[in-house]
Amino acid sequence: MSDVDPAARIREICMALPEAAEKPFGGHTAPTYRVRDKMFVMTSEDGLSMTFKAGPGVQEALVAEDPERFFVPKYVGVKGWVGARLDVDHDWDEMAELIEDSYRLVAPKRLAKLLD
Repeated sequence: MSDVDPAARIREICMALPEAAEKPFGGHTAPTYRVRDKMFVMTSEDGLSMTFKAGPGVQEALVAEDPERFFVPKYVGVKGWVGARLDVDHDWDEMAELIEDSYRLVAPKRLAKLLD
């Protein structure tokens, strides 16, 4: 695994998005990233994974293509969210694109357009 701190990298990517906010989920201490209180990224308590919202077919494609890095998470997996293991190397440009796509799915159109 590389020297990249996954939690710091995720935070950097998420917080660069318009009106993104970091907030713990429920009684947990791990951060979630939201726009207007709608989650687009959740991180695990142990820091070993993150989940993000994905469009139709993306979850199946990522998990089939690279099951070492991507998985169907409990609870939100049935809604198309994708899990990413953080204890393996990632292409952080690809991860930034996936996080941005997740943001676009939940952000108001006006904010999503700011990314174009």
